Amino acid sequence: MHRTTFTVLLLAAGSLLAACGGGGPQPTPTPFGDPVAGRQAFLTTCVACHGQEAKGVPGLGKDLTTSEYMQSQTDEQMLAFLIAGRPASDPLNTTGVDMPPRGGNPAFTDTDLQNIVAYLRTLQP
Repeated sequence: MHRTTFTVLLLAAGSLLAACGGGGPQPTPTPFGDPVAGRQAFLTTCVACHGQEAKGVPGLGKDLTTSEYMQSQTDEQMLAFLIAGRPASDPLNTTGVDMPPRGGNPAFTDTDLQNIVAYLRTLQP
């Protein structure tokens, strides 16, 4: 009888440890992009509408340092947004100005855009 109780307790403890991840080291999440490279890319193109400090240019681009839209999106969603852009005719476009695909720079690769997202995340509160 004591052996059965011990076995049940051992199985319960094992289940608890498995549910908690075993307490071992957790994998480090892979960074989405390189913020240093992203800043450089941002300064080549995005700066025209969003300004040197990403605070926006009146009548052109939003302040990306406080953007609720950006804060509500995952990195993957932001990448998709930058790839597609947003025309002025889109009801979600509140500036009335096109956000061109790839920020208007067709030479931007997906990696460049990932880096820009990573940079902009460093500016978020």
